[in-house]
Amino acid sequence: MFIGYMRPSQDDLNCENQRKNLTEIGCEHMFTEDHSSPKKRVQLKKMLEKLNEGDKIVITRLSILADSTRHLVELFEVIDNKKAFVFSIKEKIDTMNDSGYSFQTILKHLVEFQSDLISEKTKKGLSEAKQKGISAGRPRKPDKNVQRAIEMYQSKQFTLSEIKAETGISKSTLYRYLEN
Repeated sequence: MFIGYMRPSQDDLNCENQRKNLTEIGCEHMFTEDHSSPKKRVQLKKMLEKLNEGDKIVITRLSILADSTRHLVELFEVIDNKKAFVFSIKEKIDTMNDSGYSFQTILKHLVEFQSDLISEKTKKGLSEAKQKGISAGRPRKPDKNVQRAIEMYQSKQFTLSEIKAETGISKSTLYRYLEN
């Protein structure tokens, strides 16, 4: 039996793309998490409990199934112990047919998997910060301090150390503002 597993991601918040891909593959049952958090993965737990010998879990990419390389290895062990299989669409990994799969190819996919996880977490963090009204990146210096630093520099009466001590504007920041 083909069993689909979905979890929201920044690129697919409602799992619509995942559902479409899993339906095209022919998944008979689907388990969908309500959230993208690595904690309280209720549907993953249910799916693993109901997994039977010969079943194949289908996912769109490895980062949907697991949250770390260690978690991925643990899940693969559980699935293998139940004599079931995993098929990942993006990585074209099918544990039912592992012939010709070189160690280098597996390493490449693990690196891409880690990169996908980092990217996903970064996108999620930036999205959450944006919703809270927090802007990303280094905070800007107050304009009055910058203006005061520029005036002190242009007066040629102060050293860069004195300017920094009084305004908190570093040499590199001051030069960056002077270039504009």
